Amino acid sequence: MNLSGILVVTTPPEIDALIDTLNAMPGLEVHNVDRDSSKLIVVQEAESIHDEIDGLKKIKKLPGIVLADMVYHYFAEDESLMPELPEDLDELTGMPQSVVPEYLND
Repeated sequence: MNLSGILVVTTPPEIDALIDTLNAMPGLEVHNVDRDSSKLIVVQEAESIHDEIDGLKKIKKLPGIVLADMVYHYFAEDESLMPELPEDLDELTGMPQSVVPEYLND
């Protein structure tokens, strides 16, 4: 079982429709809503890391999404664990794995 916390930012006119859409998707639950900032905390339960990443990709493609990023991840005895994260995860963040900000090299 894999659990992830996903921060979702939308626009005020889209928030109610997006909450309904997210809650209707398998394995997703909108856990917290801050209407003042149009931010949602979504909890996702998935069978594997691949399913978890696929779920995040589906969220990112929904209409009304300004930002969606995984901010928490928990896994328990996932037999499909890989020695490294899927390569296409970098496409979601826009930062290649090899790029490390200078201030982190000190």
